[in-house]
Amino acid sequence: MAAPEPDAPREPEALADAETDPGAGADADTGREADTGTDPNQDPTPGAGPTPDTDADPNPDANTDADPNPDANTDADPNQDADAEADAPPGPEPVTVPSMSAGPDFVLRPWEMSDLPLVREASQDPYIPLITTIPARYSDAAAEAFVRRQWERAATGAGYPFAIVRSRDRRPVGSIGLWLRELPEGRASIGYWMVASGRGQGVTRAALRTVTSWALRDLGIPRLQLFIEPWNTASARIAVDVGYRREGLLRGWQRVGDERRDMAVYGLLNTDGPADGRAVTAD
Repeated sequence: MAAPEPDAPREPEALADAETDPGAGADADTGREADTGTDPNQDPTPGAGPTPDTDADPNPDANTDADPNPDANTDADPNQDADAEADAPPGPEPVTVPSMSAGPDFVLRPWEMSDLPLVREASQDPYIPLITTIPARYSDAAAEAFVRRQWERAATGAGYPFAIVRSRDRRPVGSIGLWLRELPEGRASIGYWMVASGRGQGVTRAALRTVTSWALRDLGIPRLQLFIEPWNTASARIAVDVGYRREGLLRGWQRVGDERRDMAVYGLLNTDGPADGRAVTAD
C-alpha cells in the first residue's frame, strides 16, 4: 500500500471530536495547537472601555464640519472589486473520474454507495485506517461519509479517486487515487490500498500501471510520486515493477497512527521509459 497525500485528513471520528468537544486542544486536520487567545474582533467587555476624556466634545454628533456621509467615498474605484477578482488565480476545476480497464480481470471506476461493504472490510484492516480516511470504527454513516468525500475530491479538483472492482463478480477490492494538489508544480501523487480478499491476484500492480500510464500519457503530468513505508517491501516491489525509481528517504514525513514515520519516495517522469513495456510519453 502506498500512502495517500501526506496531509490527508484523519477519519471522521477525529474530526467530529475536535468540532464538538469544547476542551479540544488541537486542530484535527493540522495537529496545531488550538488558539486559546481572545478574538481581536469580538465586542469589548462591558465597562472595560477607555477612561473618559474630560476635554472631549460633549456633543460629538453636533460637529458641523463632519462629513454627513462618511461612508461615501467619492474617490473609490467602482471596478476595484471586479479587478481584484479578475487578478485572483483560478481555483482547481472539477474533474470527472473515468472508468478504465485494469487488465482482463479488474476495472477502475468512480466510487458508489454500493461500495459500503468494501469500506467495512477496509475498516477491519489493522493498517488501512491509519493511512487513509477509512473509519477505524465502521458504521453505515461513517462509510457513506467516506464515499461522499471521494465525490467531493473530484468535484473540487483535488484528484481522481477510483474504486478497484473485480470484473467477474463486480466486487470492489481496493482503492487507488491520483492526487493533484501539487499539479501547479508539475507533479502529482498516487496512493492505493487493497483489502485482504483482493491481495495476491496482481490487482495492485495492474491498477497502478493503469493509472500511471493514463496520468503520464493522457493527462501529460510531468512527474508522479509514491510514498511507501520502508518496511513495506511488497508495495515497493510493485512500484519498481511499474517503473518507479526509489529516490530517497523522507524522515518523519507522515503521521501514521500516533507517530510520525519515515517514507521512501518513488518517482516516475514522463520522460522516463520504458514503463509497462512502452515509452511513457505518447508518440
